[in-house]
Amino acid sequence: MLPEKKQILVVDDETNLRRVLCAQLVRDGYDVHEAGDGADAISLLKEHHIDLVITDLKMPNVDGMELLRNALRDDPSRPVIMLTAYATIENAVEALKTGAFDFITKPFDQNEVRQIVKKALRTRDLANADATRDIGAPPTKEANARFGIIGESTAILDVFAKLERVADTPTTVLITGESGTGKELVARALHESSSRRDRPFIKVNCAAIPKDLIESELFGHEKGAFTSAVSSKPGRFELASGGTLFLDEIGDIPSEMQVKLLRVLQESEFERVGGIKTIHVDVRLIAATNRDLKREIAASSFREDLFYRLNVVPIALPALRERRVDIPLLVSYFIQKFNARLKKNVEGATVEALERLSAYGWPGNIRELENVIERAVLFADGTRIRLEDLAVELRDGSSPVESSRGTPTPPAVTEGAGTPADGLKEQVKAAMSRLERDLILRALLQTQHNVTHAARLLKISRKGLQLKMKELNLRERDQD
Repeated sequence: MLPEKKQILVVDDETNLRRVLCAQLVRDGYDVHEAGDGADAISLLKEHHIDLVITDLKMPNVDGMELLRNALRDDPSRPVIMLTAYATIENAVEALKTGAFDFITKPFDQNEVRQIVKKALRTRDLANADATRDIGAPPTKEANARFGIIGESTAILDVFAKLERVADTPTTVLITGESGTGKELVARALHESSSRRDRPFIKVNCAAIPKDLIESELFGHEKGAFTSAVSSKPGRFELASGGTLFLDEIGDIPSEMQVKLLRVLQESEFERVGGIKTIHVDVRLIAATNRDLKREIAASSFREDLFYRLNVVPIALPALRERRVDIPLLVSYFIQKFNARLKKNVEGATVEALERLSAYGWPGNIRELENVIERAVLFADGTRIRLEDLAVELRDGSSPVESSRGTPTPPAVTEGAGTPADGLKEQVKAAMSRLERDLILRALLQTQHNVTHAARLLKISRKGLQLKMKELNLRERDQD
């Protein structure tokens, strides 16, 4: 089966320009929709699954900025590229700060359009495949959420502690963790919890940019610097000045660019491609990777001096299998989310389904759990997700504790357990503590965190449950 064509919406009140651009995109293999103004474009966004929007900035009635905000509100991962005349480049830069993916100046160069479109669509694909999309998720009744991050395991509490210490500082942070553990979520939390929160948060996925374009992407270029440089253009460092620049997949940055990046980190200055003027910026840099950079250093593919500049404060995100006690909380949150989206009324999961979800290895981490719960909510016939509502690999118990690296995770080293080197008493004590915690979390989940009802379900006093929750570092909600 041939892959589905990407759907692109082109919006411009100049009929001839719009038709020329549409014809080029059709030749490049895309399905193209067109609109002469922002109002028609908003209607098309509701009628079709649009992967990418290319819109003029200045239009009568509904302009490009209003269309940009509308397109991102409906789908935050959808890239929007702005078309602008030279005189409105300042407005285009403001659009980038609002969330536009990039801008193209008129008259446009066909090769430049082709490259930006490819990069935008690849960035969208990588975002949908890799990262959790619940940026800034609000606290819910079912889940503990700080910094928009859900969880109360020891591993995630350690992440919270680091966030609190470093968020409102200019210090460079390196976030590491497997795909799907929420690295962008943490980067945004660092920005939103800092004094830079009202300034730009600019994200660059280094893996999505062709090697020959990454210097221009980061540092900008002057007019005539290369064939398609029909005008000067600021880079992401300039756009992020005063705010935060998030370099995702930093391990994919080419070796030749690492030297220039190191200079910016050391001196906060650079030159555009083809330029001679030194530009000074005030940028807080956050980087993220799912690679082992120390191994990359040993293989001579990543500079050791750059690693130490990036790794001032390391934040290592745990895999989901390393924070299993958070799974009931995440399940509850995703059920809420998809109830609203799918117009369902699922109240929770059965004990059997929750046990299977908690035992599974989650090689795709939170992103995989989100997909599983979306499917389960969609197909659930009753008020609870049952075992038969789960995907086949979860129902039949295949690979229940395999990690994404293919190595089994032994029960002795799961969340809260003792290590094999511990004595029998220590291991039994750790196992009992883990069991108590799981049972309490399950009771709280079933009662929407009503401590009185949960205590009745567990057949202990309310005071006894509160003491046990305090002992196990479980926070009491204020639903009672």
